[in-house]
Amino acid sequence: MRLQKRRVVGASVVAVGAALALAGCGAGQITQTNTMLPAVNGAMAQAGKLVLRDAGLVNRNDCQQAYASGSSAPLTLVIANDGTADDELVSVSSANAGSATIEGQKAVVAGSKLLVGPATEGESVQQPSSASPTSPTSGSPTSPASASPSAGPTGQAARVGHAEIVLQGIKQVVWPGQTVPVTFTFRDAGPVTVQLPIHAPTVELSCQPSASHEAGGH
Repeated sequence: MRLQKRRVVGASVVAVGAALALAGCGAGQITQTNTMLPAVNGAMAQAGKLVLRDAGLVNRNDCQQAYASGSSAPLTLVIANDGTADDELVSVSSANAGSATIEGQKAVVAGSKLLVGPATEGESVQQPSSASPTSPTSGSPTSPASASPSAGPTGQAARVGHAEIVLQGIKQVVWPGQTVPVTFTFRDAGPVTVQLPIHAPTVELSCQPSASHEAGGH
């Protein structure tokens, strides 16, 4: 009788332990999934036939990579138009910024793409020598960003546009690893909100710990 009781108690302990182990494992998986960052360097979203790829805040390329309150944060991304009709970027806004400015081209030509970022960032936007006359914009007349895109003859690649978008007046400091909600509103595709991270540095940084950290300070 005593041996039977021991077996029952032992079986109960094993069952409870197994249940706790499974519960802990499941909880760990949920937590990992919720906090896992994407493998790509930037966010991705879609609005109709428009696809936003590799979207993020430009890294400052210094050891203090955060964007402080009141600072300005330029964006970098690619907007591809997989449809057959042109669209246009009407506005950009963020709950963590006072405003946003758009300089350069706003049209997203069908079958082409619009590169967003500082002139020194991302891909080259060289225009073909046989480009059609350009339309005036807020940018410089000689700037590639001021060129009005055209789909081009059949069999030729459509011209790539360029624009610069800057979030003005950051409200709360943004650290690497955090994201900022940014809403892009298009004329036809409508609005789409994307959580933008800070991109990785584009240069190798050699950062030394400050004296306060070496002394054990905070």
